[in-house]
Amino acid sequence: MSFSFLNSISYPPQINSVLCSSVFTLYHFHSPCFSSLYHRKDSYGNNGRVIRELGFLGHWKGIERRLNSGSTSMGKQKAGFFWISSLCRSIGNSSSGSSREEEYESEEEEEEEEEEEEEEEEDGVASSCVLPDRWDVLGLGQAMVDFSGMVDDVLLKRLGLEKGTRKVVNHEERGRVLRALDGCSYKAAAGGSLSNSLVALARLGSKPIGGPMLNVAMAGSVGSDPLGGFYRAKLRRANVNFLSAPIKDGTTGTVIVLTTPDAQRTMLAYQGTSSTINYDSCLAGIVSKTNIFVVEGYLFEFPDTIQTIIKACQEARRSGALVAVTASDVSCIERHYDDFWEIVGNYADIVFANSDEARALSHFSSKESPISATRYLSHFVPLVSVTDGPRGSYIGVKGEAVYIPPSPCVPMDTCGAGDAYASGILYGILRGASDLKGMGTLAARIAATVVGQQGTRLRVQDAFDLAESFAFNLESSTVRTDVGSDHISSL
Repeated sequence: MSFSFLNSISYPPQINSVLCSSVFTLYHFHSPCFSSLYHRKDSYGNNGRVIRELGFLGHWKGIERRLNSGSTSMGKQKAGFFWISSLCRSIGNSSSGSSREEEYESEEEEEEEEEEEEEEEEDGVASSCVLPDRWDVLGLGQAMVDFSGMVDDVLLKRLGLEKGTRKVVNHEERGRVLRALDGCSYKAAAGGSLSNSLVALARLGSKPIGGPMLNVAMAGSVGSDPLGGFYRAKLRRANVNFLSAPIKDGTTGTVIVLTTPDAQRTMLAYQGTSSTINYDSCLAGIVSKTNIFVVEGYLFEFPDTIQTIIKACQEARRSGALVAVTASDVSCIERHYDDFWEIVGNYADIVFANSDEARALSHFSSKESPISATRYLSHFVPLVSVTDGPRGSYIGVKGEAVYIPPSPCVPMDTCGAGDAYASGILYGILRGASDLKGMGTLAARIAATVVGQQGTRLRVQDAFDLAESFAFNLESSTVRTDVGSDHISSL
């Protein structure tokens, strides 16, 4: 990709366990409206207490939570699709030429493989241009294009950037950095945590294995600039429909990822129009036709977007959809704790978080264990997914947590592991999995596959193999034990 494309955007215009039952099922999660999974009643008591009642298969228990009003002000960090594909030709020293040439060739091969996979997916897309009547999953999140490239410490110092940090920049600052990168090779990608999960899910469900092909879509905000068209086209080629119309004269957000030889990433985020998502009849119509509605936690950084999230969740609830929320980032949770709990406490059916994010949502200290945070959150949300890096993960339901061992792999790049894991949970739900252990094991295998490669996107062939394996295990599973032995009923 030539640097002229970059130049074109340099100048843009704490609770005891409450058990409902030791045996329950998630089988009905895959039905179109999910009405038989559980019944839910919300009411408000004195002193601002929200009383949530969740009934699984007729078992009822009322749970109280008083919404905390305190929050801590901290900075925000942003994850994304970071794949370093080539080297900057104008920097670096010759002493490491051999190893860098090998790295360059390896990355070029990986990029070619990805492009070939996208072409294969595009062939399938071209054969069906008619939008479905209903979406299996719709994600609402930030739409930002990621640029990634290799730099040295000298360039970072010249730009006045602190290595390993993330910084929000304006038009002028972005242009200054891009001009400084003149002569560098780089990779551009439709980035973002949510898009990683949606692409993986679409690839898992691209074939009628264990069920019909899945229809996956995303809504967000992109400009009418070339980057907006690039973002939409990239997702479409991956079988993810971007349904929001571009904002006229708007500028698409970008994240510039500068990676030094010691593998540290310095990120510069330009929000553009990605911070503005309005709730209109178009978004309402899309949400009303989805089975699972996923909200990306990074959106909570933008006060004007909170009302959009609330209205969209209300519409999803009216339409019988499940609502999922990604925790996204610890500092974001701490800055917007009340807003998170406004959604999590009143609308969420599924929460995705890593161990630190789960503790932040629970208002736990860093000394608390991930399983404690998982159990705590599962009092208020029907299903909680918490990852804990190489130590494994947990799935929480009704005050209890099922431990999922990590899937073995040789790690190459841990970026995107949580996004991949979330796609496995969503896929298991849509395929009607009733065994939490099996569903979590699939999610762990998907995460390990992504960690064992360069890049954050699950590859097409790997997705096919994982989907086939899961379908086989789902059909042959006859396990029928309780939560205490890490399983649920497979009724």
